Amino acid sequence: MILMTPALEASQLRFSYPGLPPVIEGFSLCLAPGEIGCLLGPSGCGKTTALRCIAGLEPVHAGEIRLSGELVSRPGLTRPPEARRVGIVFQDYALFPHLDALENVAFGLSALPRAERRQRAAELLAAVGLPGLGNKFPHEMSGGQKQRVALARALAPAPRLLLLDEPFSNLDGDLRERLSLEVRAILKKQGTTALLVTHDQHEAFAMADHVGVMRRGRIEQWDTAYNLYHRPASRFVADFVGEGVLLDGLASRDDGIETVLGELKHCPGCELKPGMPVALLLRPDDVQHDDASELQAEVVQKAFRGAEFLYTLRLEDGRQLLSLVPSHHNHAVGERIGIKLDVDHVVAFPRAEGAD
Repeated sequence: MILMTPALEASQLRFSYPGLPPVIEGFSLCLAPGEIGCLLGPSGCGKTTALRCIAGLEPVHAGEIRLSGELVSRPGLTRPPEARRVGIVFQDYALFPHLDALENVAFGLSALPRAERRQRAAELLAAVGLPGLGNKFPHEMSGGQKQRVALARALAPAPRLLLLDEPFSNLDGDLRERLSLEVRAILKKQGTTALLVTHDQHEAFAMADHVGVMRRGRIEQWDTAYNLYHRPASRFVADFVGEGVLLDGLASRDDGIETVLGELKHCPGCELKPGMPVALLLRPDDVQHDDASELQAEVVQKAFRGAEFLYTLRLEDGRQLLSLVPSHHNHAVGERIGIKLDVDHVVAFPRAEGAD
């Protein structure tokens, strides 16, 4: 078996501003060639700082960064972005207003003859879905077109790593999700290794092969979107990713959990001792509407989502749940409905584990 050198390897990075606590500390990740990764987290968690360190825009005060095996950052060494062959797509596009689309894309290809520069730029514009747009200036383009031109410009020099800093935040919701999927397809076709930074979960899940949920300057869990949602490694990840509630319960024998809604069997990997107070993660799709059920809950709030309603339900003891129900089940606020649990992935945490 041949071991492939990672396209990006960051190990135990630390960065801090003078006199302030570290912005990132113990930060590590690894990207395989052609893989798309994402740093996802709330404001202030250090995701953009980590990206800037990887780009060579900030030094590291501990740890090291390697690109295709080459050491590019360690304390006392910071190779500049141009020496790293790193492309960057910024939040505000950073297009040159006095250059048309073709000239913007060709800007970083000064080492090539003019004819080759223009040919490469035209090929990249076609690759991002903008053939024939080469003579338009930034002020003549929509937000989505500007973002595609910025992507084409970053891809033009064939970078060994592409970094995207909140690239779709200036776009409206529908366009943002559609463009996320289109950009992923472009990067995969080009075979480009990329790392995205965002606070938008839908964007992260649409684009990335693996997502790192960040908290307090380090990655809490690096995993697929499916596992982050269904198998969160910590209470913080469970709270941050997706929707859901944490319901109090008690661990029982054989990895079971007793709750006011009944007992759930088999919580693999939970490592809970019988009698231990736990917090059980219930996603909206775990709580199903069932007219025949004796277990009743009151509709407190409802949000129409087209094919579904998201109901906020209150149990007899005052605790609340979320339930995702097909929209033909249209119940009024204040109405009591029957519910049942149908949990495919049982996830629970010791109740003492912090959720901040």
